[in-house]
Amino acid sequence: MVVHYASANATTIACLDRLFYSTGFDKRMKVGASVVVARRGGCSSTFDELNKYFTICGMPVASSKYWNSVHGREKGEANKDLEGLQTLRALARNMTFLMKSIALGKEQFGLPDEEEWQPTHFIR
Repeated sequence: MVVHYASANATTIACLDRLFYSTGFDKRMKVGASVVVARRGGCSSTFDELNKYFTICGMPVASSKYWNSVHGREKGEANKDLEGLQTLRALARNMTFLMKSIALGKEQFGLPDEEEWQPTHFIR
């Protein structure tokens, strides 16, 4: 995800809104991870914005050793962000481990029970 004005761009958000709201498949226990790229600032706010899609659907979010971001403006500049690339390699290893662990857990224990939704409105 490329960051614009400390946020994901509107086209991406519209796509994610539709994808996460309208798809009928069960997303619980599917591992999610967001990766953001920016010239300078806005990575952490965009990272937070994208991870909310995963958590609202009951998806475990794979972590790394830092926020999943790299910095660069022009094509190829992100490849020079050695710390960012190290963070993404750690993310890949952690995500792989988490997916394998969940698969083994499902096989042995099944999915966690899910309660029926009890909608609450804050204005009474």
